[in-house]
Amino acid sequence: MTSTTAASPTNAATSTNRAHAVAANPVQRVPPAAPAAAAAYFSASLAFHADVSDVAAALAADGDPGFVVVDSRSTASWDQGHVPGAVHLPTALIPAQAEQLLDRSVPVVTYCWGPGCNGATRAALALAELGFQVKEMLGGFEYWAREGFAYETWEGPERRTADPLTAPADGADCGC
Repeated sequence: MTSTTAASPTNAATSTNRAHAVAANPVQRVPPAAPAAAAAYFSASLAFHADVSDVAAALAADGDPGFVVVDSRSTASWDQGHVPGAVHLPTALIPAQAEQLLDRSVPVVTYCWGPGCNGATRAALALAELGFQVKEMLGGFEYWAREGFAYETWEGPERRTADPLTAPADGADCGC
């Protein structure tokens, strides 16, 4: 009885072709993490981040959402539009004002303009360094507005039609 070994010409060629395909594929250039490492990473990511839809759903539900939302942008940005009920606390003012405006026992969710801005990350860091539990709202105000959630401006409440590239057109849950 003969068996094909790993050193056979057929297996060597197949192995070389697979290695070449992986090297040429930018997604596979660095192989995926082991499942346990991936689970730890993604679990940690969820401990640090919340998305716009989840924040909106928690704020819309009856009762206390269990967190406070902090807008870390400038006053001019705040006036253009902000999440209803958010606390306005620009990042630069966090060290001086966080203790007066926030309850350390209530988790904080920070946001800034959008995915191209790391202001919410800087605000979350400043709050964490002061001992607050904190998450960052992914997408920021941009995705809050793009997903069709109501917001407030200096002129009053506003709402835009949901962008079908960011939210289900029928307003249903995306199923994530």
